[in-house]
Amino acid sequence: MAEQDLRNLLKQLHQSLGSHNYTQSTSLLSRAKIALLKLNALIPSPQTSQPHLRLAREALELGALTSIHLKDPESFTRYFQQLQPFYSLPEDVLPREGGNASKITGLYLLLLLSMGDYAGFHTLLESLEVAAAQAREHGRGGKGLEDDVFIQYPIRLEQALMEGAYDKVWGETTSERVPSEEFGVFSEVLINTIRSEIASCSERAYSSVPIANCKNLLFLDSEGAVVQFARQRDWIAKDGRIYFPQHNQDLMGSEKDILVTSDKVIENTLGYARELETIV
Repeated sequence: MAEQDLRNLLKQLHQSLGSHNYTQSTSLLSRAKIALLKLNALIPSPQTSQPHLRLAREALELGALTSIHLKDPESFTRYFQQLQPFYSLPEDVLPREGGNASKITGLYLLLLLSMGDYAGFHTLLESLEVAAAQAREHGRGGKGLEDDVFIQYPIRLEQALMEGAYDKVWGETTSERVPSEEFGVFSEVLINTIRSEIASCSERAYSSVPIANCKNLLFLDSEGAVVQFARQRDWIAKDGRIYFPQHNQDLMGSEKDILVTSDKVIENTLGYARELETIV
């Protein structure tokens, strides 16, 4: 009875996610976990049957996707961790087919990236590369990381961030290259991270910047948005310019070195932003 209840709940979960009714999804997930507990399938064991393993994996993956839509990174992280014992099972115990390990893992990589956890990002990526190499050694083949759109998307973003190529990040998060709706949820977080980094460079490199340039520099939609952003950072908007009050304090004798690095980032980003205006 519990198995049939769980199947019905999962069907309703798919429907609620499809209709963006995430409040209902959360309620259904709680009931699905209770059903999994009754089946002793919430944590895989040698006694757990393959059908129950499949149902448990599906329920947890739906929970992870719901957490993404609710913009709840802590909940998503818990689901990702709960899924790892299922993802590590041998193919003959729980086939990869029918699951969303690639998508969930790609989303977790993107979460690490949006939080600036580059060490965690590369640690996970290295483990994926090792697992892929071992699979090839044992003749299991399958899709390689280089062909996995869900894994390659965060890899491209990380490379662009490391290069300071913020135009590429902006383009990736605002184009059809986003692999799925869930990946698009991170675009706002990533762009805010970029804005913060550029803003920090700007206030160290310059005493002031024209508001029009600042709009392009920070990927903001209007000069009014620039003024609002400036207030959040205690900048001063006056006479068509943004003034950085902490500029002289921050430099403290090392202005030359900071200007060399910051100017390069800012000039490149301004050029990228102007180019984007002709595209977006």
